Amino acid sequence: MTAEEAISLGWTGPCLRATGVPYDVRKAHPYLHYGEVDFEVPVGTSGDVCDRFQVRFAELRQSARIVQQALDRLPTSGSVLLDDPRVTYPPKHDVYTTIEGTIQHFKIVMEGLKLPAGEVYSYTEGGNGELGFYLVSDGSGTPFRMRIRPPCFYVTAGLERMITGQMLADVVPCFGSVNYVGGECDH
Repeated sequence: MTAEEAISLGWTGPCLRATGVPYDVRKAHPYLHYGEVDFEVPVGTSGDVCDRFQVRFAELRQSARIVQQALDRLPTSGSVLLDDPRVTYPPKHDVYTTIEGTIQHFKIVMEGLKLPAGEVYSYTEGGNGELGFYLVSDGSGTPFRMRIRPPCFYVTAGLERMITGQMLADVVPCFGSVNYVGGECDH
């Protein structure tokens, strides 16, 4: 798979990076604390099964670097949770032992979070690429419209290109190297 073909199909994540394109949502559009951690974006050159494997393996090392940096930055004492009862679940002990905890938990689960009316697209770097969420809110606790951009849906579109002209035995490694998640492709 060439970089041009992967981009035209909407690929992101390790499959795109295996073609030589160094795009990673965490570097291109840092969110949370990704702008504060040091990690490299592994890339391949030819976009074949071997490159996809090598990129994924190199990403394991980079993930370990990110986790270690996050652990080093955790506070040594105090809470690490947001202290806002409108959006944070109460401790399980409180849910099971106090009426206030039970009510707070129930309201968050059943009524949802009250988001302002409007629309937003937000995305994150998932294990297989850009996992995006388009949300339209009417101001209630449930979305008016929601659309998910699953990375595997776009990668699957390239399977025909990857296996055409190849040996039958190459189908399984090609399919496995894109880390297909069936639930993402049931559009």
